Amino acid sequence: MKTNEKKVPIAAVILAAGKGTRMRSESAKVLHRLRGRPMVLFPVEAARAVGAEKIVLVVGHQADKVRETVEKQEGDVLFVLQRHQLGTAHAVLQARRTLNKFSGTVLILCGDVPLLTKDTLEALLDHHRRGGASVTVLTSRPPDPSGYGRVIRDAEGRVAGIVEEADTGDAEKKIGEINTGIYCVASDFLFDALDAVGVNNAQKEYYLTDIVGEAARRGLAVCAYELANHWEAMGINTPEQLDEAHHILRQRLP
Repeated sequence: MKTNEKKVPIAAVILAAGKGTRMRSESAKVLHRLRGRPMVLFPVEAARAVGAEKIVLVVGHQADKVRETVEKQEGDVLFVLQRHQLGTAHAVLQARRTLNKFSGTVLILCGDVPLLTKDTLEALLDHHRRGGASVTVLTSRPPDPSGYGRVIRDAEGRVAGIVEEADTGDAEKKIGEINTGIYCVASDFLFDALDAVGVNNAQKEYYLTDIVGEAARRGLAVCAYELANHWEAMGINTPEQLDEAHHILRQRLP
């Protein structure tokens, strides 16, 4: 950033309300340990490393336990409760009141995506700023894109929307670029766009991905920043994936 450019404030919203039934454990998914620490602490620390002035953790399953665990090590995190699991857009919407006076960029992270680096998030934020975007999505091209939402682009290569796996057709399933679930969003657009999100999809949930299409429909700038290392955005949903994350961190941080 040039010295004469005004720094745009950053707030982070971290989604950590899910139960994580595939972990085959009574413990909330985000409390499972990675290198001896609850995995939810990784995105909290990443948000702080890129200068987030507010960090809002959306909790739900075992909310009190998650809050107590995080507060022991990260005392200045703000917490909001998602009482009912109605989708990712609904989760972010719970932070509206907490961020009602915030103006800047909202960085949306996931409590079960612990491997993102400071360098990646700084590059994402910089790409968002330089593109003058209302929303920027972090994308990747994993060897197997199945299970992920696909990034839809128009004839000029601009991002036009994201289609979740359950709603994809045969052609869309062949798309290799996927949504990681990580976003930068202009605060003045975010909550206005969330009000427009409905449940016209296979899961009958409020998808955060719909704000991408909403921005495109309004003629606002939508950007995508593609990860060089797809594994950074790996979500931890199973014990096997947790083991894989341990292995990756051992290689990165011996």
